[in-house]
Amino acid sequence: MPLQAIKFKPGIDRSSTSLANEGGWYDGDKIRFRLGYPEKIGGWVKDNGSAGSGPTPPSGSFWGVCRSLWNWISLAGRNYLSLGTNLKLYVQDSADGDLYDVTPIRLTTTNTATFAATSGSSVITVTDAGHGAQTGDFVLFSGAVSLGGNVTADVLNQEFEITYVNTNEYTITVSVTADGSDTGNGGGAVTSQYEITGGNEYYATAAGFGAGGWGGTFIGTATNTLNGGLNDSDTTITVNSTTGFTSTGTIIIDSELITYTGTTGTTFTGCTRGASGTVAASHSSGATVTQVTSAWTGWGLSAATGVGVQLRLWSQINYGEYLMCNPRGGAIYMWVPSATPSTFYRAQILSSTNTNTQDGTAYWTTDSSCPTVCNIVHVSDQSRFTIAFGCNDYGSAILNPLLVRWSDQEDYTTWAPSATNQAGSFTLSAGSEIIAVTSQRQEILVFTDAAVYSMQYLGPPYVWGFQQLGSNISVAGPKAVITASNTTFWMGEDKFYVYDGRVQTLPCTVWQYVFNNINRDQHYQIHAATNEGFDEVWWFYCSAGSTSIDRYVVFNYSEKAWYYGTLARTAWLDTPLRQTPTAAGYDGQLFYHEQGVDDGSTNPPTAINSYIQSSDFDIGDGYQYSFAWKMLPDFKFDGSTVAAPSVNITLRPRQNPGANYGTSEGGNVVSANSYVTTRQYNVQQFTQELNIRVRGRQMAFRVESDTAGTQWQLGVPRIDVKPDGRR
Repeated sequence: MPLQAIKFKPGIDRSSTSLANEGGWYDGDKIRFRLGYPEKIGGWVKDNGSAGSGPTPPSGSFWGVCRSLWNWISLAGRNYLSLGTNLKLYVQDSADGDLYDVTPIRLTTTNTATFAATSGSSVITVTDAGHGAQTGDFVLFSGAVSLGGNVTADVLNQEFEITYVNTNEYTITVSVTADGSDTGNGGGAVTSQYEITGGNEYYATAAGFGAGGWGGTFIGTATNTLNGGLNDSDTTITVNSTTGFTSTGTIIIDSELITYTGTTGTTFTGCTRGASGTVAASHSSGATVTQVTSAWTGWGLSAATGVGVQLRLWSQINYGEYLMCNPRGGAIYMWVPSATPSTFYRAQILSSTNTNTQDGTAYWTTDSSCPTVCNIVHVSDQSRFTIAFGCNDYGSAILNPLLVRWSDQEDYTTWAPSATNQAGSFTLSAGSEIIAVTSQRQEILVFTDAAVYSMQYLGPPYVWGFQQLGSNISVAGPKAVITASNTTFWMGEDKFYVYDGRVQTLPCTVWQYVFNNINRDQHYQIHAATNEGFDEVWWFYCSAGSTSIDRYVVFNYSEKAWYYGTLARTAWLDTPLRQTPTAAGYDGQLFYHEQGVDDGSTNPPTAINSYIQSSDFDIGDGYQYSFAWKMLPDFKFDGSTVAAPSVNITLRPRQNPGANYGTSEGGNVVSANSYVTTRQYNVQQFTQELNIRVRGRQMAFRVESDTAGTQWQLGVPRIDVKPDGRR
């Protein structure tokens, strides 16, 4: 019998049995297809940058789990990369490669914090009434003085993670152990800056009784105290000062939510007591009054998005050289590059009460209609509107998950609609919540949990138009959508979709493999990515038994092929502003992919274990047993970094489709270069004969690489097979 070519159609197919898929590939890991042939994926190297500011993370370069990456270039030509983690917001500067902590400040208190130390302990108790912090938040002190012993001013005037919270007190851990001389309180002129409350690294529904703060949560940007007692029927509330509070809005006193319509120097007027399902109550003089700037749901009601236990997802996009960013369920912030390269400022809230300046210029003060809470912030491409998706309405502090609002064109400070601007709003009708947003050619695609809308700029008077592209359509999560080659792809709750002018189901040959082994409770962790150098769209997700991302699935849109593998990446960015894709892993690590051929997360780098296995093949539909006795392999090892790269090839025989694979014999394919001595040849492909002895009714072909420095691509091996033995 003539030599039989081992050539299979590109892509992995798990839609039927291994035998029914004869002529295709059935399993693999860390492989891809290029021009129809499988090869090992590229390697990755670890970013060597360090934390340029803030406390040193327990491992890696940053605190928390990164869920969002964004890359842009400033007018000065500096390449910035922003990382949004569940605990912090960072910007990496190309000038030094370090990560700078630009996490927004939630609350600043002055001359109220005091410190207490215990001899022999490094734990410090901080008393600061009205701090509003949670365990895991971060606080930055300045102006503290020595406690008298080991706990000096330099020890205290740093940023710390809060390790425990008890009403007006919390604890931090300093770098020294207190001694008997540490008896002072360190107060007198202490400024305490509390960063915005962090989110969870895992997804939680956080709905119903007990979710968040007894059914809700808030972020306070201003606090004060009652001046005199307050009865449950009072509609005017007197405080020491309303400085820093919005002109209309919501405040909280103890556990009561109160909306107000006006302020004077020391009073809130037009108050509605017991808002959002809370109970109007009497409060004593000196009680803390805090501004509410995110969605609140009262006791016993379902919690809205933005609850502190939610998975923290950032939306990030540049407005020129500025960075617009928003933690899902929180306020909108903006970060502006400094005129001095070595100086990094914090991101600032977009608010009518924010009077901060940077380099002598005020960038962030808006009108009073600016959204105080939203799920996604976006900037339109050509028309350049700042758009809030799922946000609070005018005059309300409550998040409407289907509301879309936009600022005036080219003006992120103007949000109140008028006859002289293009600010406005629109409420979608299909679904219960806006989940995801992405830009496509001349339009913005808006995904709710039930439909997809096209949002297009019309100009005055309507400004933006909304057209429903499809209904009864799902999307797995806010990061599950990606656009590549002018086509948008996304993962739904139970299938994949594509939009190229019309919404369609994307046929998937690994559908059962993916959706039968996926943790649906962690669907908000799913994130899509592109690797356009190889015409690929990736989705990273949690397998059924994992709460952390451990798998990926790939659609190659030029090959129309699917494949999958195992890899833990929490965020991915493929950008033309950087040479190769950037990805985030666990333990505070950044990686640059498609660099080298090995796993660079270790030092020295280790091998990437890649393999691909075919479906079963036979002779004459398995009418007779087959005996394979010779193989002529066909491989390329271009890109390998060792003198003798190698792969293992294996033939796996079995008697019947339901039987286990039996004993197999394989061989080792070695690069021709290892045999070149005194002669040189331009070897494009390498072929070497292998003597094998494999017998079975059907067989599977497997290629595997587990040695460092090896890069391989399979060609068309040939095998000498003849009928043998019983029928």
